[in-house]
Amino acid sequence: ELLKNPEIGEDEPSTYIEIIERKSQRLKVLIEDLFEASKMASGTIELSKQKVDIVQLLQQSLAEYNETIQTSNIHFRVANPDYPLYAFVDGQKMWRVFENLIGNMIHYSLENTRAFISIKEEKDQVIITFKNISKYELSENTDELFERFKRGDESRHTDGSGLGLAIAKSIVDLHGGALDLEVDGDLFKVTVILERLDK
Repeated sequence: ELLKNPEIGEDEPSTYIEIIERKSQRLKVLIEDLFEASKMASGTIELSKQKVDIVQLLQQSLAEYNETIQTSNIHFRVANPDYPLYAFVDGQKMWRVFENLIGNMIHYSLENTRAFISIKEEKDQVIITFKNISKYELSENTDELFERFKRGDESRHTDGSGLGLAIAKSIVDLHGGALDLEVDGDLFKVTVILERLDK
């Protein structure tokens, strides 16, 4: 409506267009996440499983975020074995899990703190752990953190949909694995457990 105004100033159209573009991108993220979450809930999602090296998949996920990590003031510490750990998973879907969890660490970690990611094998399982100090006060009730759109008031100003954790958990559940949350004060810990394939 403002752009239709014939008395609009010379510099104003570009400002309005920038706002429209930003809000459209925000809406796109929300719609895509809602669509994916609804597919998960209805059980209509199909998995294309194959033997995947989880160590390599995590490294690829981190590489996608490398530029953002470098420019952030969050210091990542990654510990993983120097040999493959295999699981029978849909690589694209599991990459989405890692993407969501790494993205959360970047957006919601307290400034100038360390974020820890580790992979280890324990008996017949691959265990991936993500730990960071939250910039927002967290509820001790971890069920609330999985609830769709249930985020702290301050974090609602971010561009996410609030569905990231719920989608990540749904994907891991579909693989017969487990995604667990643990809150200890401001420490936020996510553990992903997958069944390990023999080498």
